[in-house]
Amino acid sequence: MTGPVLDIRGLRIALPKGADRPFALAGLDLSVNAGEIVCLVGESGSGKSLTAGAIMRLLPEPHVHVAGGAILFEGRDLLALPEREMKAIRGDRIAQIFQEPMTALNPQKTVGWQIDEVLRLHTRMDRKARRARVLEMLDLVHIPDPTSVHGAYPHQISGGQRQRVMIAMSLCLSPRLVIADEPTTALDVTTQLQILKLIRELQQKEDAGILFITHDFGVVAEIADRVVVLSQGEMVEHGPAAEVLNAPQHPYTRALITAIPALIPPKPRNFQGAPVVLRAQGLTKTFAPRGGLLGGKRRTVKAVDNLSFDLHRGETLGVVGESGSGKTTVSRIVTRLLEADTGAVEVNGKDLLACSPRELREMRRHIQMVFQDPMASLNPRKRVQDIIAQGPIVHGTDPATARARARDLLELVELSPAAATRFPHEFSGGQRQRIGIARALAMEPKVIVADEPVSALDVSVQAQVLKLLADLRDRLHLSLLFVTHDLRVAAQLCDRVIVMQKGEIVESGVTADLFADPRHPYTQQLLASIPGRGWTPPDLKTDAA
Repeated sequence: MTGPVLDIRGLRIALPKGADRPFALAGLDLSVNAGEIVCLVGESGSGKSLTAGAIMRLLPEPHVHVAGGAILFEGRDLLALPEREMKAIRGDRIAQIFQEPMTALNPQKTVGWQIDEVLRLHTRMDRKARRARVLEMLDLVHIPDPTSVHGAYPHQISGGQRQRVMIAMSLCLSPRLVIADEPTTALDVTTQLQILKLIRELQQKEDAGILFITHDFGVVAEIADRVVVLSQGEMVEHGPAAEVLNAPQHPYTRALITAIPALIPPKPRNFQGAPVVLRAQGLTKTFAPRGGLLGGKRRTVKAVDNLSFDLHRGETLGVVGESGSGKTTVSRIVTRLLEADTGAVEVNGKDLLACSPRELREMRRHIQMVFQDPMASLNPRKRVQDIIAQGPIVHGTDPATARARARDLLELVELSPAAATRFPHEFSGGQRQRIGIARALAMEPKVIVADEPVSALDVSVQAQVLKLLADLRDRLHLSLLFVTHDLRVAAQLCDRVIVMQKGEIVESGVTADLFADPRHPYTQQLLASIPGRGWTPPDLKTDAA
């Protein structure tokens, strides 16, 4: 066969009445050749994932449907095929790697069973041959112990391993086209780099075409052959990766690249002599083994091992490391959402871990938390002003005064006070995160603990939220304990950084010094694994465009 594996011509996807625009895609032209990786880039709402849904014929019809155009796969228009033929193509000739493997995998079936299902549906291989192929694929995607993982359930393996399982499932039939929808967004930098290398290796080996959907230009620099940039359903720029990355033409592309956090930390600020507002001493936390609901046994895990640090007034301390390093456990211990085995957490000189329930309630005024997923942490049944005012009301503030203060706080986090009577689902992800910040500020705390607060946001929204946090910190003299796996984010916001591995601090220091001269091999590995580290974004800030 000659010509592209995938050729999209004039694709239009209609949205329901009352949506912010009539078409999610307004005439998209896009092609993917065999052995080529095309990155489809844009912010949330640009139409990236709906493009994937249209190719797979998995749109939520009739509310969202294809209104025009053609999707040619190996010369055949997928939109004209009967469902029976399309069903045979899905998983066999076209495969998709989903963004969140934990929701894409069946929690009640073992990993081996789920990969085997693809072979049972699309081949005539016997059970022995299928098992051999499943183990071969698990080995191919660099799963350390294929036989053990074959019999494990999704919850019993790590996030990086689950994503590898999804890749094995997608590629076990050697498809001609693979659609990878944000497959590395929530992964640590080292796991992210491994997954990107793996996709490149398998693409070269199988000569498959890959449509890689992402909002991260670091990932684009690492993997793309060509780039297509979407904005509000329209293709605004396309071309070879080197051209788009180094000489972007459209203002939207330039804005996305400008929003990427630089890896060069700002000039260090001096906190010598500043009072210590949060002090952790000798924290330890061990999770004991226990039987799993679906079988298996969880081993003993020492999540935090004799950890100590100080946080000064007005300072931002970053806690970085991979999944399983103990970062989130630390954030939950210092806010006492999780009990430590031993140690102390002093807030303004008083040990939070030794407080009685009555004392703890009063101490919570001084330390508040911003969570990773604002939609999961905001009550969907309450209006925004009531969510923000709830803490002060519980602590005795007059409800009318607390709601008036909530509207002021919305302005402080750069949202309209008119948003006070709306519900969380009526806001974008970035706006919901601002509401979470406003709720934390309502108690007028001295310390805010932020657990991966920007990891799921687009780069432009991420830049806005980081700037907001920095502004609020400086204006209100807040101290931030900032948990993140994104070293670009840590470089921009954190004054000091502690690097965690397996529950221990392996290195710490002023951010600029640590990034310039990392001493520990683990820190060196983290910095070397940042996607696109070898690419320096062009300086576009002085350009009028």
